[in-house]
Parts: sequence; C-alpha cells; structure tokens
Amino acid sequence: MTRTAEAIVIGGGVMGTSILYNLAARGLKGVLLERDKLGSGGTGRSSGLIRMHYSTEVNCRLAWESFHVFKEWPERVGGQAPQFIKTGFMAIAGPDAADGLRHNVALQRSVGIETYEVPLKEARKLAPAFHFDEDEAFAWEPESGHGDPSGTAMAFAARARELGAKVVLESPALSIEVGGGRVSAVTTARERYETPIVIVAAGPWSPRLLAPLGIRIPITCTRHEVFFLRRNPDEVPSHPSGVDVKNLIYFRPEGADLTLVGNGNVEDEADPDGYNPKPTMSYLEDVWLRLAKRIPGIADAEFFTGYAGLYDSSPDEHPIVDAVEGIEGLYLCAGFSGHGFKESPAVGVCMAELVLDGASRFMDISPLRMSRFKSGTLNTITYKFRVIA
Repeated sequence: MTRTAEAIVIGGGVMGTSILYNLAARGLKGVLLERDKLGSGGTGRSSGLIRMHYSTEVNCRLAWESFHVFKEWPERVGGQAPQFIKTGFMAIAGPDAADGLRHNVALQRSVGIETYEVPLKEARKLAPAFHFDEDEAFAWEPESGHGDPSGTAMAFAARARELGAKVVLESPALSIEVGGGRVSAVTTARERYETPIVIVAAGPWSPRLLAPLGIRIPITCTRHEVFFLRRNPDEVPSHPSGVDVKNLIYFRPEGADLTLVGNGNVEDEADPDGYNPKPTMSYLEDVWLRLAKRIPGIADAEFFTGYAGLYDSSPDEHPIVDAVEGIEGLYLCAGFSGHGFKESPAVGVCMAELVLDGASRFMDISPLRMSRFKSGTLNTITYKFRVIA
C-alpha cells in the first residue's frame, strides 16, 4: 500500500525520536520507521552517562545544550520526563594526559560548562573510595550524572505523537527511492511512503540504507561490553560517575549498590544483525581488575549482569549531521561513536533546523558535515583524552 508522509525518519533510537519530536514541534508531522521496538538498537544498551568532558567544541556544545534539556525536561519538551540522576562526574588523568585534561577543562569553561580542575585533596573528598596517585590530575562536573536512554527515546516519541507525528514499529526500511535528483519514497515490507524528506538516523544500519544509492559513508559497527557489579556497601557505599584515562575505563553508580563499568580500548567490528550480546569472561576479568585499581574496595564485589551493545563509529569519532549532497531532501544523522545519548536533545534541534531552514541556527554543526572525510578536514583532537562513554 502506498501512503504519503511529510517526512520519514528512519530509526527509533534517541536520535530518530529526538528528530521526530523537534520536527513536530516546528509543525512538520513526520512518520518514524523503526525496525524493531523503540530503543532496541544502541540506545537500549547505552551506559547512559550524561557529561560534558570532550576535547572539541562541537561535542562540548552538543552535550552542554542537551544537558539543560535533561535537567529541565518538563519546561523544554513537556510530557513525562525521563530519569536523570545527579552523581557528579570526575575525569581522571595520569601525568601523560594531564595537559589534555587541562586543555579540555579550559575549552569546556569557554563554552559555559560548569567544570573545573580540582586538587588531589579535594578529589579525595569527592571520591573517598577511590585510590589516587600524587601525580594525577582531576576534573569535576558537579551537576552531571546519568539518565535512561530507552526512557528518553520513549518520552521523545510520546511528545511527537501528541504533536501529530506517527511512529511505526517492527517496520524496517528496505530501500530509499530517488528520482530527478531528489528523494521520493521509502519502502518497507508492507508499505511504500511517498515523501519529499528522508532522515536516516539508523545508527550502524545507516551505511546499508545509503549504499544502494551510491553513497559510501565511513561508519563502522563496533561491539562494546559493559557490566554491573554489586558493591559491598561497607567497602564502597557510593561513588561518583567518571572516566579514568589512566586505566581506560568509565563507570557510574546504579541504584543503591550497583556499579556499571565499561572500557575505552576494546573495539571489535561486528555485524549489527548478528553479534554476541552477552559479556565475555576475559573482558569481565580484565576490566574488573582495572576498575579495582581505581576503586580497591570493588575487588570484593559480586558480578550482577552484563551485556554488549553497538556503536556506529566514524574515523574521527564525531557524527555526521548533514544533508546528503546531490540528493535533495535526504539527510544523515549517524556515526556518534558512543556519544549519541548525551547529545541527542541538541542534535534533534539542529536536524530540525537543517531540514526546515536549510541550516542550523541553534549552533554551528559545520564540523559534522559529511564532506570532511573526502576533503580530509577531520575533527582533530590536539590533546587526546579518550575513553568512550
């Protein structure tokens, strides 16, 4: 059956639902096509961190603007607000990365982010369960924490529906039709949607959708594991969220006595339709030992559960947020390299402006243009301070 739609958004994670909502808030009532359930891709297996410690201005600004939405959801979006838990966020660097941390803090403060370097004495007060070395450096974001990625996608989708948009589940997009240099339709197994606007926000599935159109995008699918440990409250009653570049881990508390932990140095390419979603014992042992170097009391914790999710990763670890050159009405929003959840509210605003106004006025997203890979003008991180989270 052939239907018509003002716009089609492909992908029901936090990006697709944020875009759908922001378009609907501007009066464009689109249709979102999701291959499974909302948040069933990378969103549902995100670690959920909400922090602003980045090394480039564009990522800092996307995270900072999004942070305000997470904290002020009823006023900014409306409807039922997804969970936001304030824990504070600490970035920890050894002496070889201390300059990078300080560079990042200066950059973030220039954007307006509430963050600052703290001395060892204060770091010990903020995280008494942590082991620190005398030569380490520390940055602190007092208001940061974590949220609910799946709940965020559902909240965006609910508001979009209230504003007249439509969400179609278990309906994977099979092809995008183009004619006369512009997009014309999207087909699924049951429907064909004629539309002048298509936004591909399908994470690691995005390259497959665009390849038949002769569009090659440098996005790879990588598998990432996280797991939860149940802490002994006598040993580790609580702790802030953080990234530890020295031990290549990231972590956050969950509930009263759980700790989520992931790592920043294992990236295995994967097939998004056929990967192992369970944790591996070798990974568990390696990362647990690294975490115990930072939080000694967690060595006696109990394994609770774990899982593996997918990242859609680009060569410079920055997303593509752009119109597709040569095909009018076609847009791409993918390649977030593990950072998408915490940036999704601001990205939705930028994409809606790009579609409706021809450019983003909310903030400068030119560093995220697709052509940077061809021209070689990638986003360069002068001080590499990297833990994927």
